[in-house]
Formats: sequence, C-alpha cells, structure tokens
Amino acid sequence: MTMIRRSFLASLAAAGLALAAQPALARQLSLGEISSYLNQLQTGTAGFTQINGDGSIQTGQMYIKRPGRIRFEYAGDRSMMIAGGGQVAVFDARSNTGPERYPLNQTPLSIILERNVDLGRAGMVTGHTSDGTTTTVTAQDPARAEMGSIQMVFTADPVELRQWVVTDDAGQKTTVVLNDLRSGVGISDRQFNIQAEMSDW
Repeated sequence: MTMIRRSFLASLAAAGLALAAQPALARQLSLGEISSYLNQLQTGTAGFTQINGDGSIQTGQMYIKRPGRIRFEYAGDRSMMIAGGGQVAVFDARSNTGPERYPLNQTPLSIILERNVDLGRAGMVTGHTSDGTTTTVTAQDPARAEMGSIQMVFTADPVELRQWVVTDDAGQKTTVVLNDLRSGVGISDRQFNIQAEMSDW
C-alpha cells in the first residue's frame, strides 16, 4: 500500500470519526430539500479527493457555476476536466493529443448541473436512504438511464453536499469527496470556456 493511499485512508477514517462525533440520528433530508439546495448552489469552489475506478487517487480544486458548468483542476500537472457549453472536455497532461470531448448529457454529473434540479421527477431517484448522519440519494436521468447514475451524500442543518459517486455506462465508479465547499463565490465564465482552454493548451 502506497504512502498516499495510507494517508488517504487514514484521512477517511478520521472524517468518519468526526461525523460519528456529531449528534446521532440526524434527520433524513427530503428530495425537495435536496433539490432546493442544489438549485440555490449557483456558484461554489471546493478542494476534492477523487478515487478512480482503478483505485488511483487524485486531488485538486473544483469550481462549479450552475447551470451546466463545472471545472476540476488536478494537482501535480495541468490535467483538468471542464464542462461548459453542453460539452465535457478532459485535458490529460500525459497525452500528446487534444482533449477528449463528449456531450454533458452523456454523464450522470449533468443531473446536478441542470438549470432546474427536480429529484421528484418520475424515474429519477432510485435510492434515498439515511444512516443517521448523512442522507444518500442515487439518481439517474430517466431518459438516459443507460448512461449511468450518480450517488450523492449530504449532511443536514445546514444542508451540504459532501461527496458523490458517478457510475458510468460501463459500470466504472468514480468517487469525489469534497472539502471546504464555499458557495456564492465569484467565478469567471472563462474558467468553463473549453475553446479558450484548448487554445492555451
């Protein structure tokens, strides 16, 4: 086990202990409360830790500007993922080619980037549970269920998105754990301009 993985697992354990130290039996959030929270989250930034399907771990900074825009900057190199203009572009610093691009609606992440998030839509939510500390919701696009799902974890009072797990159309899971999420921050539209980023790449 590598040092970074041991450190990460230790951090997760510490986070679990911290959550356990909070008052027991926190209330389960309703789908309406979660939808309202996501709709009010117009802009935000957070540090993140990403656990990929192959077990590798990456860290970095996330920027979100709803609707339709999110940016992940990975620490250690120039790699990034940008969603904007209905597209997703993955910039891999180890690649000699341009970014991989595909429509945003082909990823379950589009669910939380919609202009109007409504988790009450028929067929959207496939799981809604609470462990006494957090509320977990699993959602999919009813019109594109074959594209995968997103499992989101929230804490209550105040409501806050803590992590998500995206399962893609091939069954690969990618977990993103957020830290120090700050909402209502000023973020330039340039951060989500894929064409502009390509010209600088």
